[in-house]
Amino acid sequence: MKARQVLAFILGVFLMLGAAWAVFPAEGVRIGEKTLRFASYAGRQQAATKEKVDVDAVLDALENRFALHEDTLAFYKSFFFENPDRIYLPGDDYTFFDPLFRSFERARRSGKTVRVAHYGDSQIELDRISSNLREGLQVRFGGSGTGMFPALTTTPMASVSRSSSGGFVSYTMFGDSTTRRAGHRRYGPLAQVTGFSGDGTISLRAHRQKSTLDHVRHFQSVSILYGRASEKFTVTVRSDTLRPEPVTRTRDGVTWTTWTFPRPVEKATLKLSGSAEIYGVSTDGGAGVTVDNIPMRGSTGTILTGIDKPLMKAAYDLDGTALIILQFGGNFAPAATSSKAISGYMDKVRTQIGYFREVAPGAKILFIGPSDMGTVSYRRLPELVDSLRAVSLASGAAYWDLFRMMGGKNSMGEWVRHKPAYAGPDYIHFTPAGAQVVGETLARSLLTYYDFYDLRKTLPAAAVQQHMGR
Repeated sequence: MKARQVLAFILGVFLMLGAAWAVFPAEGVRIGEKTLRFASYAGRQQAATKEKVDVDAVLDALENRFALHEDTLAFYKSFFFENPDRIYLPGDDYTFFDPLFRSFERARRSGKTVRVAHYGDSQIELDRISSNLREGLQVRFGGSGTGMFPALTTTPMASVSRSSSGGFVSYTMFGDSTTRRAGHRRYGPLAQVTGFSGDGTISLRAHRQKSTLDHVRHFQSVSILYGRASEKFTVTVRSDTLRPEPVTRTRDGVTWTTWTFPRPVEKATLKLSGSAEIYGVSTDGGAGVTVDNIPMRGSTGTILTGIDKPLMKAAYDLDGTALIILQFGGNFAPAATSSKAISGYMDKVRTQIGYFREVAPGAKILFIGPSDMGTVSYRRLPELVDSLRAVSLASGAAYWDLFRMMGGKNSMGEWVRHKPAYAGPDYIHFTPAGAQVVGETLARSLLTYYDFYDLRKTLPAAAVQQHMGR
């Protein structure tokens, strides 16, 4: 090829890239479940004119709002109806979480474990956000350990390492076309199921890195949730020389078996023989609260209704789940290009919340909307967030506004540029430092409602109702 032909080719490529830059939409182009992004003139103009968000000022104001915490009715009334960090409650009913808090207190007294199931997209992978919420609840109500996780998965966890050998096959209901799907709907509460046949082992070890939070550095019980087991299916557990006897609960073909050690341990091994569907393994602390981290990369949170209802009902009843958190919306944000598109997504979210209210009627539901995203906010992201809040409350679920907690419109870019960085260079995911801020704020907000619940025990109900105007 001659030099002028090479030059013409290069200039042609630049011309095409320039044309794409001029016409490509700032929010990207949605193709199926994927969004194609490219530098655009519109995005450059938005970036040049966007409003700046002072992250330190946002977080200082947040800290001040919590620092003013006083056990007075005036403080709580202001927090519940005016504070941007509050959890929005259906009908502004400040007693909404009372049954949840009673279950937390009973667990602490009785030696049982109450579970919080935290579903989300890739924003919560590696135990981000969940770990700080878990730590906050375990400091207040007791408990230890990481909670429930799949018996076999390629996604690492920040709190516990796992290795397995033998006849395990993992099936997942979310992910791309390379993900192995089951030929049935029995995925269980983790949206995954591990088929097992033959002989095998699962080895567990609590992490001990400097960054590992205190209450997951050890555990005192190991549990396994399984179903469709063969007649000769057996599981034994040991840690060093400790071999505790199992305690088994069974419902509708689903079995929850727990082994409790006489003292906290850092590692354990499960030895399995036979065949079964394994829906989850859990490391807990016995008395108190745990949080199950359930990340679903790429999901918009609208496929969970595809899990078998009887199985989910049985699993939630056996494992003691009292709070279900659904943290979704980020993967839909690029497709939220019109009010009609948002309305269609709301119909699906409403269906998901209704499903969880049916399979876990005794649990409370909390929806967490998406964070800000991109170098500049998606144009309809505020509308998406407000719609998610409205549909959650109308469906009987509480709502926490992560978008506005972090500063609202165009805040993600400032979280990325913050020192230390609170979000990564993809302008989507929080760094560990940013996830810590989010998780701790969520825990503090929830515990503020507990503090009010605790205060109301000492006050006449009529006086509280009169002051709160509810």
